[in-house]
Amino acid sequence: MTGQAGQGKKPRPGGRKVAQWTRDYERLPGIPDEFIAQDGTPRPVWERFFEAFGGLASTDVERRFSSADRHLREAGVTYRAPGEIADRIWPLSHVPLLIDASEWQQISAAITQRAELIEKVLADLYGGGSLVASGAVPAAAIAGSPEYLRSICGVTPPGGKYLNVYAADLGRGPDGRWWVLGDRTQAPSGMGYALENRLVLSRAFTDLYKSMNVERVAPFFEAFRDSLRASADRDEPRIGLLTPGPFSETYFEHATLARYLGFLLVEGDDLAVSGDRIHIRTVAGLKRLDVLLRRVDSNSLDPLELDASSQLGVSGLIDVIRKNGVVVANMPGSGVMEARALLGFLPSLSERLLGEKLMMPHLATWWCGQKKAREEVLDRLDDFVIESAYGQTVPGFPGGPLLASQLSPADRERLKAAISNRGIDYVGQEQVKLSTTPVWDNGRLAPRPFVLRVFAAQTPNGWTIMPGGFCRIADKPDARAVSMGAGARAADVWVVADKAVVASTLLPAVETVRIRRIAGWVPSRAADNLFWLGRYLERAESTLRLVRALSVPQRDPAKAGTTAQQSVERIQRLLITWGATSLTARAQPARIAAQALQGEDRFGSALSLVRAAQRTATSLRERLSPDAWQVIVEMTERLSHEVEDDDDVVSAAELTLRELASFAGLAQENMNRAAGWRFLEMGRRAERAINITRFARQFAYDEASSDDLDILLTLVDCQITYRSRYLVGPLLAPVRDLVVLDPYNPRSVAFQVSALNDHIANLPALKENGLMEQPQRLAVALQSQLITGEASGLHTKSLFALEQDLLGLSSAIGSHYFPHGSSATRPEKLTGLA
Repeated sequence: MTGQAGQGKKPRPGGRKVAQWTRDYERLPGIPDEFIAQDGTPRPVWERFFEAFGGLASTDVERRFSSADRHLREAGVTYRAPGEIADRIWPLSHVPLLIDASEWQQISAAITQRAELIEKVLADLYGGGSLVASGAVPAAAIAGSPEYLRSICGVTPPGGKYLNVYAADLGRGPDGRWWVLGDRTQAPSGMGYALENRLVLSRAFTDLYKSMNVERVAPFFEAFRDSLRASADRDEPRIGLLTPGPFSETYFEHATLARYLGFLLVEGDDLAVSGDRIHIRTVAGLKRLDVLLRRVDSNSLDPLELDASSQLGVSGLIDVIRKNGVVVANMPGSGVMEARALLGFLPSLSERLLGEKLMMPHLATWWCGQKKAREEVLDRLDDFVIESAYGQTVPGFPGGPLLASQLSPADRERLKAAISNRGIDYVGQEQVKLSTTPVWDNGRLAPRPFVLRVFAAQTPNGWTIMPGGFCRIADKPDARAVSMGAGARAADVWVVADKAVVASTLLPAVETVRIRRIAGWVPSRAADNLFWLGRYLERAESTLRLVRALSVPQRDPAKAGTTAQQSVERIQRLLITWGATSLTARAQPARIAAQALQGEDRFGSALSLVRAAQRTATSLRERLSPDAWQVIVEMTERLSHEVEDDDDVVSAAELTLRELASFAGLAQENMNRAAGWRFLEMGRRAERAINITRFARQFAYDEASSDDLDILLTLVDCQITYRSRYLVGPLLAPVRDLVVLDPYNPRSVAFQVSALNDHIANLPALKENGLMEQPQRLAVALQSQLITGEASGLHTKSLFALEQDLLGLSSAIGSHYFPHGSSATRPEKLTGLA
């Protein structure tokens, strides 16, 4: 087809390559395509794109594709398919979906109209109720939906809007027009992934992106952020994004949006009701939250009034909404408009409420809760796709949409009986196959079905539409619906203008911003995760140092003496005690070292600890730089590769230790010196102090040999310091002083405790009585003990007591700053302006 379209035209640069890429490209029978128009010729916007794309060298194209894939891996852009527990790397198509600006104007107008209609319908359903009273919408169609929340009836939405963001899934219909496949009013997902798609592809093809005059998406996000800010009742509101947590299928998107928009990423347990307001638990006590952008379904928001089994929401949230205490976007209960049962009523509702017909049609839908529609569906059952009226799964049948013609006779009769007995739960929809768009497949272009999700944000000046959206593409050419499961991929959406577009940014003008140097107090859960991230990484470092100390002597015959062997056995017993290995001390040291390095089922192995750090870091994606995240990913990948011999064990341990040093350097030099950095540092310092004390107790015991002391100096990285101070071999008192008491040694216990004291002293007090709080009291006592201590006074029992005191300090930090639930520490008083 492309060859026919090019007849009579002068050859273009790269035209031969484009012809090769599109040689086998054919529209699927009876299905519209984005590249090839109805008349069989390429659409102009695609011709323009491929003309520029074909000008790239073949090696350059593959290099840019690889660059995009590498960025996705390094940045850890992931998702989780429904039903899976492991994350997948985000599958981005290398070819964007292109839409001409003039066509986009029509789409924008239709989406604006539809969003306005749904806002008005929601206002009536939860307000005056005239639509149900007049019969314009059957009461059963509303009451049958689990998303219709009676507790919201009569409640005026704080901020004045039921919908703050709306999305519609679109496809091009058989007649070439765009059709609505479904409405998304609950908590539309995909905006964060759409943003990430744009960032990746615009970097991989910077010149192409600019030359195509692609409309920018930053103004949409700016308008969305500003509208949420304006909906609050104070000038500088605190906005949170409520996520179900790291196990959510789209958690990466939540973190991306929170970081990009400058919102706090919170979970239900981070929030508490006090008075008529919602507050967030921070390390400085409870702080008022003004706006909550939710990614939690309505029924899970409040266990007191909705789903009592939910652990994702906040007890009392609905009552706070009634009292106008917090803006929730979207308003709970808005998901009722996603019901397919209502699709058939929208055309008449548009004329009733807006005085105009719908600009964009949707799939013809028959709700079987009405007798006439039910009879028509049953009479022509093979002509319809049967779907749930309210959910994703057809009642009584596993999976999604049903084609009656493909059911067994028994299942077909069972379906008919179910529709006859309880038609309210079913809808019949016309069978429509999705339109297709080009994808890059092994050096060629091929058509694949897609769904386009378009986003609209409600602002004080009306609805604004994201110029682009979230495109999902199926790998199967005959797919009817696309979800981000196995075999699906995503694509950036380029709205292409005829002239250059103005570069935009989400950053406001300098003169409109009040200067500040901290972003506010860190939420307790984030502080908890930062603290444990530091602890996991430091614990992994200690384990790696033990593995290296155990492996190196096995390769050095000079270290084979009796005393050295006793020291090796101490290392082995310590690794066993730490849960790094399940082997006994009688096992070969090489086997113990290998298992301690990468034992899959050992909670104390280096691999398990680094994986625990990565899981914890996943909850902090909005707070970690891409470089810091990449270091953690690289450590996990390195330790996951199977080692074959002692040399590999030592090499893997040493390289991972260097990466840990890189992370420490990034945290030290790149993280802002606010509370978040302090808790990461406190975790590292607390764990390092504990581990150094354990090492000292094991290898600087009262009868320690020079080999034991030599191993201790190696484990705490103090060999060079000791040799620079003393001209003799390792002796007990000097080693104990250097490792435990020396405040100038950055690897000593005293240095760690001093750092902990400084951090704690800079954190807010939760009480106003002027007395030291428990963490500071313990830290000051420990520091005094170490400052006044002498090496001659240290012995095995006192080292054990010091270790217990350090463990007590760590626990006190956790219970004071990171409590969750009803036991959370409260400040002396709450202020509405906090």
